[in-house]
Amino acid sequence: MKVLVPVKRVVDYNVKVRVKSDGSGVDIANVKMSMNPFDEIALEEAMRLKEAGKVTEVIAVSCGVTQAQETLRTGMAIGADRAILVETTADLEPLAVAKLLKAVADKEQPQLIILGKQAIDDDSNQTGQMLAALLGWPQATFASKVVLDGDKVTVTREVDGGLETLALSLPAIITTDLRLNEPRYVTLPNIMKAKKKPLEVIKPEDLGVDVAPRLKTLKVVEPARRSAGIKVPDAATLVAKLRTEAKVI
Repeated sequence: MKVLVPVKRVVDYNVKVRVKSDGSGVDIANVKMSMNPFDEIALEEAMRLKEAGKVTEVIAVSCGVTQAQETLRTGMAIGADRAILVETTADLEPLAVAKLLKAVADKEQPQLIILGKQAIDDDSNQTGQMLAALLGWPQATFASKVVLDGDKVTVTREVDGGLETLALSLPAIITTDLRLNEPRYVTLPNIMKAKKKPLEVIKPEDLGVDVAPRLKTLKVVEPARRSAGIKVPDAATLVAKLRTEAKVI
């Protein structure tokens, strides 16, 4: 069984992002970049399925700039067998990424696609659902547990009311949530081995996909600063302020 794992290069989650002075976007110059944490969880789950003997090949795929090769090398250090980069300098939107991933899936014919439920840079939470619609495959989002058995996969997913269990027929798409697993630490020997693994670079034109943007960002602003809190001497004062000033009770 072949598993495809899309991974995205994003600003590292420990970095405090700054908005450009002209409000056109986020400044990523000289900023540490890393693999989207949700995608890292997806790749870890694929590796666990392979180690359990239920998957034969794991392919990491990314769409974006040349530097995304570093992210794919990290993916291969985690354990992916090979990688594919759809290289473009265009500002990719979720629909464009979904179309590119569909083209890659048509080419590679995986039985399962596992990806993060969202990227921490745009928080769109759209690519997995759009990809499922384009491929016509069943989907299970926000997975907190995945059990693969033959040509069936059972997914426990987190919903507002608790947990929901879905049974899907392969091929299928799964998007991962935080509580699915804990990604492994990448060791130096595996980083060295990853340098020798195959990494294919293709262009959107090679796949026949138009990635022209359909949305226009008008302005990006930082959230307003929160005002400082105050200390009150006792509970009675707190209740009085909540009633007369905040007007919440």
